[in-house]
Amino acid sequence: MQIARSKIEQLRDYIEQPQRVVILSHTNPDGDAIGSSLAWAEVLKRHGHEVTCILPNKFPYYLDFMPGCGDMVIYKSDSEGRAAAAVRSADLIFCLDFPSLHRLDAPLSELIASNTTARRILIDHHLDPPQEFDIMFSYPDASSTSYLVYKVIEALWGAQSVTAKQAEVLYVGMMTDTGNFSFSHLTPDLYMSLAVLCATGINIPQIYNNVYNSFTEGRARLFGYTINRKMKTLRKGTVAYMSLTEAEMRRFWFQQGDNEGFVNYPLTIKKMRMSAIFTEHTDFIRVSLRSRGNVDVNLF
Repeated sequence: MQIARSKIEQLRDYIEQPQRVVILSHTNPDGDAIGSSLAWAEVLKRHGHEVTCILPNKFPYYLDFMPGCGDMVIYKSDSEGRAAAAVRSADLIFCLDFPSLHRLDAPLSELIASNTTARRILIDHHLDPPQEFDIMFSYPDASSTSYLVYKVIEALWGAQSVTAKQAEVLYVGMMTDTGNFSFSHLTPDLYMSLAVLCATGINIPQIYNNVYNSFTEGRARLFGYTINRKMKTLRKGTVAYMSLTEAEMRRFWFQQGDNEGFVNYPLTIKKMRMSAIFTEHTDFIRVSLRSRGNVDVNLF
């Protein structure tokens, strides 16, 4: 993947002098959202910028080990108004791992929109972003936003500039958004990037263990209940769907992120081609879709 040199030079102009920077990611942040944000925040701080990372709501508990995540401002519980103050005074606003401000809850998107002077930069790998940014690093063929952030860092300062702390959080983002490197868009250049991260000395088995083997007993029991009682199949067993109500999740002491990855499990069945899960929340239903082969869930 080649990032346009003109965009890199434009970004270099924006960050040449110390600025007040806000880094923003999506609701229900995952490993890629947090990893890309933390890595980008560290490199900007190292170059003299004042940086505030903002998340709309809390991230899953099993990502608490990621270095720097405790400094992120959670907008939903920000009683001190740190997020609002940072956004109002920001010179640069980076939107990572989501394509449009409309994907955020209304109060936060309205707050971002109220700052009409800050330059906005998108770094993302989702489809069809609107033209609402000063620079768009939009590459849907990239496997993760963390991979894109790595490529931007490499283009600006070289691969040798990546620290072990950055490497750890970038690895988490790349690993989680590719299903531990089992999904599509796995390119030779991605593995070359991983080699650079590994060379910093990060402990990959420990990172894997922290992400995938640090759940609660409640999560394990919820998973068993979902697969055994709630998984239904269609079209001769090639399509599966599941649903979870708030009441069902509360029965198993649900915590944010406990149902992460449930939608992938039906695809372990040999003839399965598509999987969906519908999760009830207070004022909306979250829909997650996964597929393999020639089934394009983006059509939905």
